[in-house]
Order: sequence, then structure tokens, then C-alpha cells
Amino acid sequence: MLKIFEENRPEEKAAVAGEIKALREKLMGQQQRLREKKLPILVLIEGWAAAGKGSLIKELISELDPRFYNVVSPAVVPESESRYPFLYPYAAAIPENGKIVFMDSGWMESTVRKALYHEITENEYNRRVRAVNEFERQLRDGGYLVLKLFLHIDRKEQFERLQALKENSDTEWRVTEEDLRQHREYKSFHKAYDAFMESTQEYVKWHVLDGQRRKTAVRDALRLLVERTEKALGKERYVGDPFEEKFPLLKMPLLREVDLSAEIGEEEYRKELKKLQDRLSELHNVIYRKKIPVILCYEGWDAAGKGGNIRRVAYPLDPRGFDVHPIASPEPHELNRQYLWRFWTRLPRTGHIAIFDRTWYGRVMVERLEGFCTEKDWKRAYNEINEFERQLTDWGAVVLKFWIHIDQDTQLARFTDRQNTPEKQWKITEEDWRNREKWPQYETAVDEMIRKTSTENAPWYIIESNDKKYARIRTLKIIVRALEKACENRFRETAEP
Repeated sequence: MLKIFEENRPEEKAAVAGEIKALREKLMGQQQRLREKKLPILVLIEGWAAAGKGSLIKELISELDPRFYNVVSPAVVPESESRYPFLYPYAAAIPENGKIVFMDSGWMESTVRKALYHEITENEYNRRVRAVNEFERQLRDGGYLVLKLFLHIDRKEQFERLQALKENSDTEWRVTEEDLRQHREYKSFHKAYDAFMESTQEYVKWHVLDGQRRKTAVRDALRLLVERTEKALGKERYVGDPFEEKFPLLKMPLLREVDLSAEIGEEEYRKELKKLQDRLSELHNVIYRKKIPVILCYEGWDAAGKGGNIRRVAYPLDPRGFDVHPIASPEPHELNRQYLWRFWTRLPRTGHIAIFDRTWYGRVMVERLEGFCTEKDWKRAYNEINEFERQLTDWGAVVLKFWIHIDQDTQLARFTDRQNTPEKQWKITEEDWRNREKWPQYETAVDEMIRKTSTENAPWYIIESNDKKYARIRTLKIIVRALEKACENRFRETAEP
């Protein structure tokens, strides 16, 4: 891909300048229409060191309203210092509806450098390529316009630009050792960039710009942005079709097949609770030391006992090492982004625990049944969620998902108790009663959700909760067993020569 600009073609400077002016005016006019149609745009700008990425962004935004765009430069950090998944900084930076984000280097630069410097294995490189394709497709299917640009210059041009920067005392700081190494290993980087682009344009194509001619590069970038934007504005927002990848799924029972009669006595409960909480406290120290992230996901019927279950899990944990995220209806800034964004931004750092009280599975339950998303959206979400969770477990996270299960009679008794007890009345709402009337529809949706998303790497556990105490003990046992296994596996990995 990078060979198409090896030969420069002369162009009239005045003509190029005139085209740039006209394109800027069109882009200015499009910005208001973007807001009206709520079209989000992500422009990724990659390229060689000293190719002019920053200057290109400056030219692209020069006439835009700064209230409705952002420029982000995700930091490239060594893998050993990374505390979040590979895609975290890029997923966190996606724009709201009606806005533009210009990204100064991103998932390409990070991946290629680490691969060439042997900071990641070949398997990890391939996982990243797969994750990038999934991420770009999810954005496209969610109605985003994604434009990927690469500024290309040859080795001689790069040398001259780096030298010019180094010779000026005001700009020499801009030339890093990484830039110089890239220049020394230009051929290797050339090959690696080319390979990465070839393998990551299945859903969103790359566009290579001739960085040797700065004004031409600006003109071509503006033209691509304006033309792609105009095309997107001229039709309904894109909604991707559902499809299902073959994930390794576990065979799961239907909710109606689960025996809810299990109970535990008070004395045994207290004994088991103390033992399991003490062990969980010990394991929290181990996972912090071994930098294992843990994600606990709670879903379940209203009044099933999620809150009490979460409290018993959280009690023995060091409060500095975990967060509980109660997930309610999305706020406007969350609703205006791809639905997984608000979960990407709540992920734990390595060695920490995140507990989600309601999760991304709202997409295939309440959003599906209440009509908050289209049929294509929720049908597509099963695969998107499996991809998201695979990326988390590829990162090294322990992902456990609990459906806290009760029968309808138990729910009615708990609703009635809440309604008749003043200090509990805040727990019961009209929405709870409305949802109860839709029990059959929700049960069908939950059965499909569990069947399609209980993968080997991120399994579902149906927790029998007619007896809340039994449910708490069973959940703690599952968590303790999973963390012990993760710690043992991490020990084996580090012990291998």
C-alpha cells in the first residue's frame, strides 16, 4: 500500500490552495448538519515520525467550531506499564453523536512498535489485529463514520525533516529516540506498517496520503473527509446487520429448568460466609500483586438479592482495590455514544476488581423489550458482547457473570414486603411492577442471552436465590475458585523458562 506515492506528481500550488479553501468551506457547512443528524466521526491519523501528522490536524480543524470536535493523542506506553486493555484509550476517546474526534496516532502505531520491539508475542499481535477489526466494525455498524489516514514519506525526506527539527533549539525536543530508531529501521517499519494496513481494512479502508507534499496531503485529507461526510449525511444512519461468530459456548439450562429449592441453615451460613470472605480477602492481595484484573457482572430479577450478594462480596475487599458500578439508564453523554463506551470507561486497572450491578447485557434485555434500540441492534449485540468479553479475557481479566434467579412467587412476596415496610419502600417502583407483568418476555430474552453468551472464557452462572443466603455462599465459592485458578495459572506462566 505504501508504494503508491513513490513517484511525486507535480501540481500547481495555487490550484491546490484554491481547492483547500473550497473544501474548508464545505466542511464548515457540514459541521452544523452533523449535529442535526447526530453523525459521529472518528478520524485516525497515522504516519511516519516527522511526516506532519500534527500539522495536518491543525489544517483540518482550522475553520471548525471548537465546541464540536476534539483532538486526542493516546499515549503509547510500554506493555509492562499498561493498566488497561489494549483498546481502552481508543474506545474511551470515541466521539459523541454529532461531533468529530481527530486521533493523533492510535491502535496502529502502538501495535506495530510493540511487535517490532518484541514487546508483544506474535499471538498477541494477531489478537490485536482481530480486536482492531472488531472495534472498527462495531463502530461502523453503530453508525459511526471512521476515516483512517496514513501520512507517507520516504526515508530521505524523513531524515531531512528530523535533522531540521534537531538543529532548531525550539523544536529539538520533538525528536525522540523512538523517532530516530524508526528512521534507522525504516525498512522494517515500512514492511510492518504495510502488513498492518493490509490486515485491518476488512471493514474500514486505509487511505495513504503523500506526506512529501504538505499542501497536497491537506487537500487530499480534506477531500476524503468532506466526500465521506457528504455521503453519510445524504442517507439514513448506517445500522449493521447481525451475524454470529462461532464462539465456544457452554450448554446452559433454561431458567424454568433450574431447581430453586436449595437452602442453607443459619449456622452453616455464618461459618461458610466467614471462611469464604477470609479467603477472598487473601486472594485480593494476590491478584493485586500478580496484576490480574477481575470483572464481576450481576444481572437478575428485580428483588432477587443482587445488592445483598454484592455487599457480601465487597465486604472483605480492600476498598482501595475495587469499584462497584450501579448501571442505570444511560446519561445523555452515554446515550450519544456506542453502547459499550460507558463500560469501556469503567473497566478496572490490572490488579483491581470491578463489580457491575447491571451490565452491557441491558442491550439484549430491557433495551430489546422496551424498544430502546432496533431489532438489528440487539441481535447484533450478542456477537459484539462476546467479542468485547474475549478482548477482556485476552487481556488477562477474570470475567464472571451471575444471573441471580428467583421464581415469580418469591418476587411477589419480596415486592409486597418492600411496599409494606416504610424503610424499604425506596426499593420498589412502578417500573418494577411493570417489569413483573412482562416476566414471560423477559424470561425468553434471558434464556436467549445466556445461551448465546455463556462462553468458555466468560461463563454465566445461574444463582439460585429463593434463599438469599444460599445464593451468597454459592456466588462467593465461584469467585474464590475462579481467582484461585487464575492465580495458579499466572504462577505457572511466570515460572516457565
